[in-house]
Amino acid sequence: MALIVAKFGGTSVASPERIKNVAKRLVRIKQQGDAVVAVVSAMGKTTDELMGLSRAVTSNPPARELDRLLSTGEHVSMTLLAMAIEALGYKAMSFSGRQAGILTDGTHNKAHIVKVDNERIQEALGRGFVPVVAGFQGIDANDDVTTLGRGGSDTTAVAIAWGIGADVCEIYSDVDGVYTADPRVAPRAKKLDEISYDDMLELSSAGAGVLQSRAVEFARKWNVVIHSRSAFSDAQGTFIKEESEMEEAVITGIAHDTSEVKVTIRGVPDCTGVAAKVFSTLAATMVNVDMIIQNVSKDGITDISFTCPEGDLGRAKETLDRILPSIQAPYYEVDTDIAKVSLVGTGMKSSPGVAAKAFSTLGENSINILAISTSPIRLSVVVDLAQVSHAVQCLHTAFGLDSDSVFEETQLSAEEIAAKMNKGR
Repeated sequence: MALIVAKFGGTSVASPERIKNVAKRLVRIKQQGDAVVAVVSAMGKTTDELMGLSRAVTSNPPARELDRLLSTGEHVSMTLLAMAIEALGYKAMSFSGRQAGILTDGTHNKAHIVKVDNERIQEALGRGFVPVVAGFQGIDANDDVTTLGRGGSDTTAVAIAWGIGADVCEIYSDVDGVYTADPRVAPRAKKLDEISYDDMLELSSAGAGVLQSRAVEFARKWNVVIHSRSAFSDAQGTFIKEESEMEEAVITGIAHDTSEVKVTIRGVPDCTGVAAKVFSTLAATMVNVDMIIQNVSKDGITDISFTCPEGDLGRAKETLDRILPSIQAPYYEVDTDIAKVSLVGTGMKSSPGVAAKAFSTLGENSINILAISTSPIRLSVVVDLAQVSHAVQCLHTAFGLDSDSVFEETQLSAEEIAAKMNKGR
């Protein structure tokens, strides 16, 4: 008998009919002789709707109260799913994050799991129930509800899988696995049968929306096998696990992210301590800085640019408005029409020339590079938003990732891609 954690995203439980289908899938798992714990996100766009309600009341909702509000979305889906399982003749019991023993730090809206106490889930499994757990939430040391950030239900599922010693953590969504690129942008992208934790972590961090990066990081740390698969078919998806013994391809996949902005501080005095003050202050206000670019100094003056999530832009602007006089910089500029494109692959560590090939490919296709960032298994470039689709496609072809078949959906324009990317939770 296998022990499975099955997480279902918002699209999988977006309607009563889909909730019934999820219940049938869980019952089939039970009928096969396996034990299963379900983890669910809020139904469809519920979280966005709750966020909209909060903003209708105030432009700056208190973080604690916002967490309490947003956590209610998963309470609806977990109880409905438990009811649907019961209607099929099987015992089910719903659990909030608190009841499931998900203990977090006190950082509202972006909490981190610090402890997993799954005694109640284990007890329910022992009594033959299907535990249904609310994802995306936990409880801190003050007994306050906290949420784990966008995609946090993935992290909940992986944490529970580790806590109960599950054989696999199945992440069900509206995609059937991990592709070499977003197939809506690169129609010849291939679905991967498996991918290493390191490669998946880099892809997730670089903008691939299949899995939350923190979930992958947790899985890598505790060696939890993840199976990313479709909620609407029984086909095998992609396994995320330790590196296989097979020789890795140079590039495993390409991710793109349109949710970042570029901020440029103009006329910064080129002297010791200025950059440290800027970025330490941004860090203190929870601005997640990604790339940093400092131009060559001229006459003792330089420009400093950085990228950050658009969701952090408000805090970044407030911080810069406060510290600009103290660093004697006259002003800053914000560019929202950018995108980040990242090549990821553990094979890059032993394959020189990846950067040269990427830069020449982009140059031959008249795609201007605005910024560059590298790690041993990742190369990221910032380009104009209008060129992101073309950049992904030409790099996908140049590094031999194209498949013979073409993805059925039509390609998306830059505007459509930007509209579909996550801008908040």
